Amino acid sequence: MIITDTHTHLYSEAFDDDRQDIITRAIKAGISRFFIPAIDSTYTAQMLQLKQDFPEHMFLMSGLHPTHVKENYKDELIHVEQLLKSHTYYAIGEIGIDLYWDKSTLAIQEDAFRQQIKLAKANKLPIVIHCREAFDEVFNILEEEKGEDLFGVFHCFTGSLEQAEKAISYNMKLGIGGVVTFKNGKIDTFLKNIDLKHIVLETDSPYLAPTPYRGKRNESFYILKVLEKLSDIYECSESEIAKITTQNSKDIFSI
Repeated sequence: MIITDTHTHLYSEAFDDDRQDIITRAIKAGISRFFIPAIDSTYTAQMLQLKQDFPEHMFLMSGLHPTHVKENYKDELIHVEQLLKSHTYYAIGEIGIDLYWDKSTLAIQEDAFRQQIKLAKANKLPIVIHCREAFDEVFNILEEEKGEDLFGVFHCFTGSLEQAEKAISYNMKLGIGGVVTFKNGKIDTFLKNIDLKHIVLETDSPYLAPTPYRGKRNESFYILKVLEKLSDIYECSESEIAKITTQNSKDIFSI
């Protein structure tokens, strides 16, 4: 059984003391493919080191995270583009809009989001979307950019059934992680209405650990709890969930 974690920040400082151990533990459990989203240029060296240390398992993204869109964001976008010329990347991400922490940067977040979507299209790459308290704003831009060359993953999907269907209409898979195991997560109440062909698994580690680890540091090994929950929701085996979601990830990331 091959399991794919489509979103994990394994280069995070949270793993500095035991990174090798937590990656090895995940691989031994069948979690053998890890997609690594970018935040900003300060993490580039760590991401490249991760790829060097585990070349068969790590698949990197290039991008500028919306919470890190600051006054220097145009310089950061140049860095994102330059990386594509010197290394292999499988997506532009994570990109999008976050209005939870700072609404004052909305205009430059929108500009950065648009520019990175265009960069993804130019390089025939998927996008990986971060959206927090910004569904309307994200959907407005996706509506502007929609087309066969727009596709990717709506990371850490936490919206409604209607919003899920809208995201799918823009050629987005839904990234489902620990939130699906939360009592107040809500997405478990309608997820069965979404065909599995639209779903990929993720952890977003070290964040959003699933129950019973909620509140603790998340890690890729815990994706097994997400797999278990989806098996209950869809009333099929964990191996079937793993097979379908891994194939979905292959379709998106062209691997």
